[in-house]
Amino acid sequence: MNSTPPTGPGGARAVADAPIIAVTGASGAVGGRVAQRLARAGVPVRLLGRDPKRLPDLPGTVAAPPAAYGDGAAMRRALAGAHTLFLVSGHESPDRVREHTTAVDAAVAVGVERIVYVSFLGASPEATFTFARDHWYTEAHIRVSEVRYTFLRDSWYLAGIPAMTGTDGVLRGPGGDGRVAAVAHDDIADAATAVLLADTESEDTRHDGMTYDLTGPEAFTLAEAAEELSRVTGRPVTYHPETREEAYASRARFGAEDWEVAGWVTSYEAMAAGEMSAVSDAVERLTGRPAKSLAAYLSDNPDSYRHLLTAD
Repeated sequence: MNSTPPTGPGGARAVADAPIIAVTGASGAVGGRVAQRLARAGVPVRLLGRDPKRLPDLPGTVAAPPAAYGDGAAMRRALAGAHTLFLVSGHESPDRVREHTTAVDAAVAVGVERIVYVSFLGASPEATFTFARDHWYTEAHIRVSEVRYTFLRDSWYLAGIPAMTGTDGVLRGPGGDGRVAAVAHDDIADAATAVLLADTESEDTRHDGMTYDLTGPEAFTLAEAAEELSRVTGRPVTYHPETREEAYASRARFGAEDWEVAGWVTSYEAMAAGEMSAVSDAVERLTGRPAKSLAAYLSDNPDSYRHLLTAD
């Protein structure tokens, strides 16, 4: 641990002698929010990313040398002296598990004591959602590494509900009548921050070895989500429960690779299989306030459905 607290881009001083928390994905939706919250708390934060120019300019933070998860040497340089690694899962790729395990091994090699990993609800080697399998293998590697750990398994993002709805007012996917307890990015960030800060206060507040499912307060069907979107937009929004064949066909226009399209499609199929319906109170237990509902999210984020306000 550095003996002198870092001074960030904004010039603020961090708490003296507090352990350094390294935050990955700091230019993204989850990592960026967590970095902001930790900076406000005054703890030393090191921001990691492949492109330092994209990292946020936050008081009390320092940017690590550029590092990609799959580059072990770069990750060791970026993490040297850090106490805790907040590991946001990398962008989906066929090689994502190797990238994750390389990052974990680098952290252990330079003496990082704890990893808080953002996983996914229902992570399992048999998960219907193919990307959830990556999370399980990453978790398994962390479990056998010489490091304390906490897993945060988040559900679908609430932001994805309006985003996946087309300008024609149709939400398409092979989700059947399955339910999903989607969660807000802010709730994930608040829960993660609570876990990260607890370790700086007392051993009694640690979350070692814990797995928390981070979900919204209710599980809804996509048809119910469409009804809520209809209410807030004032136009008809419907849900079309695609077949698998229809799902692959409707996504072919994006020109994505087969493994990526399979991830998109199986995320809906996991819902249809009942693998996304779990509702947890972990957000409330960790943050002291209830998780945000879909209705509340849409009320607070009108830009999320602005593309639906003008008919296609």
